[in-house]
Amino acid sequence: MYIPDQFRERDTGVLQDFMDRFSFATLVTQQNGEMIASHLPFVLERNVRPYGVLRTHLARKNPQFEHLQSGSEALIIFQGPHAYISPMWYANQKSVPTWNYVAVHAYGRPTPLGESDLVELLRKLVEEHEGSSAEKWDFEAGQPWIKQRLPLIAGFQIPISNLEGKFKLNQDRTPEDREGVIDKLNRSEDPLRRELAVLMRRGGVEDE
Repeated sequence: MYIPDQFRERDTGVLQDFMDRFSFATLVTQQNGEMIASHLPFVLERNVRPYGVLRTHLARKNPQFEHLQSGSEALIIFQGPHAYISPMWYANQKSVPTWNYVAVHAYGRPTPLGESDLVELLRKLVEEHEGSSAEKWDFEAGQPWIKQRLPLIAGFQIPISNLEGKFKLNQDRTPEDREGVIDKLNRSEDPLRRELAVLMRRGGVEDE
């Protein structure tokens, strides 16, 4: 990913916060000249150096399953809110349009998870996304109908060997120009644009 220095985020904690916040990501692999991308939910384990370990699962019928078994490097792309930025929003309008966005790229070599680790991964995903609702669905791996489905999916872990983040948030503009952009984004009816304004104001990932 092309990252001019002013847009590069180097803080591992900030990048990990972003991956947690936008955990539905794109997994890209290549084997024998064939590229495949899948869109999958990820769980990040932070306590493994240098950058943590990502875990996910996919259908065994997915052609990418073979790629993941090969041990070749994978790329996982995490993307957050983004928006077109009009020159009309700047104090200095002698400018060109641009796009503000945040993206994190993680690289690593996948290895398969055993059944117990896969079950634990599924449990974590359900607990995280069901939340504390009184009507939440409980994952009971011992139920026969769930046991029948487990062989249809495969889990993988990807120790992150390289992590890079691009936070393109008008850092190259004057404070007056940035304030103009934040004001316009804040006035939008699009919640993602408003969240981008929050990121610009805070200079990082908004806490949950």
